[in-house]
Amino acid sequence: MWSGLWLWPLVAVCTANTFREQAERIMQDTPVIDGHNDLPWQLLNMFNNQLLDKRADLNTLTGTHTNIPKLRAGFVGGQFWSAYTPCDTQNKDTVKRTLEQIDVIHRMCQLYPETFMCVTNSSGIRQAFRERKVASLIGVEGGHSIDSSLGVLRTLYHLGMRYMTLTHNCNTPWADNWLVDTEEDNAQSHGLSPFGKLVLKEMNRLGIIVDLAHVSVATMRAVLSQSSAPVIFSHSSAYRICEHRRNVPDDVLQLVNQTGSLVMVNFYNDYVSCKGEANLSQVADHLDHIKKVAGAGAVGFGGDYDGVLRLPAGLEDVSKYPDLVAELLRRNWTETEVRGALANNLLRVFEVVEQVSNHTQNPEEEPINLDKLEGSCRTQYGYSAAPGLHHQWGVLLAALAPLLLSWCLL
Repeated sequence: MWSGLWLWPLVAVCTANTFREQAERIMQDTPVIDGHNDLPWQLLNMFNNQLLDKRADLNTLTGTHTNIPKLRAGFVGGQFWSAYTPCDTQNKDTVKRTLEQIDVIHRMCQLYPETFMCVTNSSGIRQAFRERKVASLIGVEGGHSIDSSLGVLRTLYHLGMRYMTLTHNCNTPWADNWLVDTEEDNAQSHGLSPFGKLVLKEMNRLGIIVDLAHVSVATMRAVLSQSSAPVIFSHSSAYRICEHRRNVPDDVLQLVNQTGSLVMVNFYNDYVSCKGEANLSQVADHLDHIKKVAGAGAVGFGGDYDGVLRLPAGLEDVSKYPDLVAELLRRNWTETEVRGALANNLLRVFEVVEQVSNHTQNPEEEPINLDKLEGSCRTQYGYSAAPGLHHQWGVLLAALAPLLLSWCLL
């Protein structure tokens, strides 16, 4: 009985190698589409978006979770690159900053055409797969980037944006963020305001995927009940496994199931283990739980690489995806379920979003109420109180009316 115990470590190693080999075989033709990567933000921080700087060469870039060799090793075939601007740009230069980050993503595709293919639809992703390139899509992280303007929303769509996260870590004038649930922020819209519903409707009309990462639970429920297309959580995990308010609670996961939506699991330690340290197995626990509650079609990967400081042991950079897939296979995920989590679930959602879109329908035009906007540098053209010359005499007469009336009564 005891004489055979020395074989068990060898059996374990061979079994692990088998799962890894199976993972690589699957990923050869179904590479991972990751929902959220902040490399463009790192390019801003490290090089002020000067991509021709020799240190910024993506073939040799160091100090980041992402570069071209790591993407190849990780079988990354599709990536939503985040065009992110922090909340402190709200009511300031957020639109300018967002445009600059979109420009960086386009220039990545131009500088490295052998690696990246900028695409804007599901068929483009499939084409990139066939050409063994990384399908590169633009996700705008934070609804503050549109500065409460449907015109800006449409313009970002024309520039290639294919998902927008409705909030980041701050409320917009029309949607509430997750910090409302921690009471670190105050609810303003209690989900979506009337203008927020117009934003949602216009995103559905255009074919922009709605992203519910970072939003409050009330906003999650409002969108899932009102969107005419499935939505995604581009980088969120399961609240039942780690009770962090950035994660998705089970009742919302049930709505995800009912609407054919998708949760792309975040790898940030604080959302994985609710601690400073985490490991690959704990990330797999989140994937297992979402599959159990919302179904295998609701699972994806949204690593949040280059947007976080702490990552699980075994998932230190984008090259590690095959190890996570091997762990799912070890946990008896079927090949169909694995292919779904890698790419097919996102492709399904994207295709339905495209089918729901209707560019022949008139766009939404009603602007947000002026009193909902902030910012001392904001002009008011187009509103009734706009300071254009054609309004100034009316404003002056309105101000003088009480004085003129008092003179007439004398």
